[in-house]
Amino acid sequence: MPDNVNQRSSTISFPASWVATAHTTLASLAFLIALAVGTGLHYKKLVKNGVAGYPQEWFPSVSATIGDWFPERSFFQIFIALTSGPRFALVFLQYYLQSQTRKSSWPFTLLIVGVIRSLSCGGWVFITSNDHHDAHDVLMISYIVCNVPWMFGSISYTPSMRMITKRQRKYVATAFFACIVPFVYFFIQHKVHKKPGAYTKSSLFEWGLIFLDITFDSILARDLRESGIRLFITQDKAMAEADGVTSPSHSPKVNATAPVARSKQHIHLPSFLSDLYLSYIFWSVFTSLAPTLFYFSIWKLAIAGPEASLLCTLSPILLGIPSIRLFLTSRRGRLASHLLSLLGLAAYRFDDPLHRLLLVNIANIFACALAAVEWSGDDSFYRGIILGLSFIISSVAKLANHSNNPVWPFMNENTGGYNKTGLSLALLAIVELSLRSPSEVLTPIRKGAVSKSWVTSGLALGSLIFALHNLLADSTTLITWSWTGYPVQGPVPHLHGYLTILAQCLGLAIPVLLPSAWVGILRHPLWFAYGSASVYFMYNCRDWVGYFGGLNVAVFSMSVLPMVLSMTAESANGRLARTYTLAFFVTCLLYLASVWTVAYAFVPGGVYLRERTDLVLLAQMALLSPAFTFSPPLAAVNQFFAADMRSKYWHHVRTTIFFTIVTSLLVTIYRLPPPPTLLKSSRRIVNAGIWTIHFGFDNAGRDSQRRMRDLIRDMDLDILGLLETDLQRVVYGHRDITRVMVEEMGYYADVGPGPNSHTWGAVLLSKFPIINSTHHLLPSPDGELAPAIEATINMYGTEVVVIVAHNGQEETPLDRELQSKELARIMAASFPKPVIYLGYVVTDPHAPRPAPYKIITEDGKVFDIDMDDTDRWCEYIFFRGLYRTAYVRVSRDTITDTELQIGQFVVPEGGVVVANHTVEALYPRIARESLPEEHWFPDTYCGQGQRGHRYHVFDEPLYYRIP
Repeated sequence: MPDNVNQRSSTISFPASWVATAHTTLASLAFLIALAVGTGLHYKKLVKNGVAGYPQEWFPSVSATIGDWFPERSFFQIFIALTSGPRFALVFLQYYLQSQTRKSSWPFTLLIVGVIRSLSCGGWVFITSNDHHDAHDVLMISYIVCNVPWMFGSISYTPSMRMITKRQRKYVATAFFACIVPFVYFFIQHKVHKKPGAYTKSSLFEWGLIFLDITFDSILARDLRESGIRLFITQDKAMAEADGVTSPSHSPKVNATAPVARSKQHIHLPSFLSDLYLSYIFWSVFTSLAPTLFYFSIWKLAIAGPEASLLCTLSPILLGIPSIRLFLTSRRGRLASHLLSLLGLAAYRFDDPLHRLLLVNIANIFACALAAVEWSGDDSFYRGIILGLSFIISSVAKLANHSNNPVWPFMNENTGGYNKTGLSLALLAIVELSLRSPSEVLTPIRKGAVSKSWVTSGLALGSLIFALHNLLADSTTLITWSWTGYPVQGPVPHLHGYLTILAQCLGLAIPVLLPSAWVGILRHPLWFAYGSASVYFMYNCRDWVGYFGGLNVAVFSMSVLPMVLSMTAESANGRLARTYTLAFFVTCLLYLASVWTVAYAFVPGGVYLRERTDLVLLAQMALLSPAFTFSPPLAAVNQFFAADMRSKYWHHVRTTIFFTIVTSLLVTIYRLPPPPTLLKSSRRIVNAGIWTIHFGFDNAGRDSQRRMRDLIRDMDLDILGLLETDLQRVVYGHRDITRVMVEEMGYYADVGPGPNSHTWGAVLLSKFPIINSTHHLLPSPDGELAPAIEATINMYGTEVVVIVAHNGQEETPLDRELQSKELARIMAASFPKPVIYLGYVVTDPHAPRPAPYKIITEDGKVFDIDMDDTDRWCEYIFFRGLYRTAYVRVSRDTITDTELQIGQFVVPEGGVVVANHTVEALYPRIARESLPEEHWFPDTYCGQGQRGHRYHVFDEPLYYRIP
């Protein structure tokens, strides 16, 4: 709204600095919108040039972005046209300031240079390289040449009393001219030497020149603001008062650190929704960090180096620097931090996992620092409610999107991501935030005596963040902790996940619904005892009892979130940086401890936390315990329960909770799996496969569920064993690798031992009913704990035992020997029932004892699917009591590091194999045409195959005669 309206003369006045702000905003939007739209619609076309294309070139030049394609060219030209008015106004305003500073002809010379510079800018942006290459280049060079006198003259004529702006101009100008050297070098490498990749490097420096140029001009806003120049507009004319310098005391000023009484303002629905969505973006960026960096660890099977990226969450330590703290508590700083945190979402555009990790790191630096500032304000209780609601909404989004957050950077349109939609909504939320009055945007920092309890508050907050992320980030995590197999005696992941969300909503509603006289119960030690007992039952019990304990953990954790956040805000007085840095440091330590419990064989000091999730949970609750005392409620809580505060957003919270519960239920109904269907029942055929899926990340670090689904569907698998599937951990994003296949293809699923069993996971998918299943933890004295699933499955009326197992590594021969003996014992105990073994064995075929091969085949009374296949090491298929009719090895493409092996069997009538199972009778290969077509595998995977998959090793399926 204008600062002053003179009704007598119908004159409106406003600070001249607004012109500089408008110029900076419009110019930045022109380039950023063109870049966003262009990369979204024509990414590969933009980066393609006369030398190379994607992936050698991966970032577009400025010229290609703003001039080559519709509609980004149109967006750019519209915004840059709007920029022209403020740009010319700035040139004349700078001339006015300089002419008042020093009597000389130089200001007028700079005025002429500024006009030529502006016209040159208009020339090269509206005349693209495609329109007229030479004219475009000449005008751009003219613009850069004009920058020399413009920048140095601006620095020289900055008054000595304005040392800050003078220093800023020096830094920006130095960076600008420094960027010209590498820009020219790489441009020559591209144009003259035709070197692939040089175009991208020159483009990066070209974009740097653009934004450094905009930044240089934006510094004039400070000069205009400090000089107090105002512009006046009447109905008849607009003029700049040459002597209209008003006293700075008459200009409106906002103290960025002054307390803002948010309770006196009504929180409108758009503002509430924007706060909620930006908090959801915080959780999305924050939870994407661990999976993005752990991609490198799972490929190296050791500490790979990128794990240090966790330290980016310690960015609140930067708040100890007064200038940074002042910036982040300002309106501009908060908006800029929100925008920069979106880099974590925009990272999805990059196929290189390292590039994505870099952007996610930058995003978390700004997101965590900004979160510390926002959480420490007078409205910390409100922030706690918003933080909890957005966390629940992220869980609902995962429930609706096959356990993947749709805006994670390792998702894209091919893997189920809705990245563009998420970014667009985030930008709208930031725009809404920018349109609020200053008192609504600025985050007040509490003032008061330095608290001595900042350490305990930081410990409690860090522990609670870990608890939420580790146990409640996905609605099915608690279910996997309690899962024991078939017959089902507890909750099912694809059916009961909404109960977890319901419990979270109930927990968050407690501090809002509770009468003010009772609010102290949430800090009472008895409430902490309730939470501790819930954790005990969750960890020690299984099925419904264990899950019920987990639901109470959800209620407890969500109910204390606003309280702990308020406690930390009050305790952070004078200790803002160290309080929140400690909180995130504790979270990082607990992250590592939770990983150490299962990755102990690959990390230093792993022996001390081997299979000790109980110690991690104990530490979690111990660190949280200082938040609970007999003391009266906190000041922020009392403020919230005041009548004029609760009424401001209670309706919004209540409505959001209601819609969240309803949505989770509707999503669950919509995602109910279809009943399994058998396509080859007339021939009693069973296609059984084994695949090690490398934790659901493909070679590019993206979720692989949909790519797996496509191959599994083409191979028409009835039974499938998946290994390395325990993704319900922080470092894997708390995902369910079975979700797409179960919900779209119809399978019965046994998700195997849960995260509290400390294995890398095993899953059994079956089109046939699973009668019962047992989870085994195989002997592992030295290395990683090996899982196995023993299931009895009803195949065409015959009970067939299916084993899915993951043996230890080559480095632990004793483990492999003991595990093989146990597997052999399990299979021998089921004799004479038919058996299909699908496992990861780590042995050469026919290797003598104590290698696993002989132990399993001889002691387990099973046959190798093809004794002549000597080119194997990890995956094996064994069987007995069935007619084996085909054997297929399908290449992995870039889905994982291991092939898909498939064995085809026929279940004999009556469950009895009539032929004598001698070696000679088992292994004769025959032509495909000797078997009915129902036995044939698709021809589309012969030769080069499709989607990167093909029949390899034998180059075709092997078929066998039924004895």
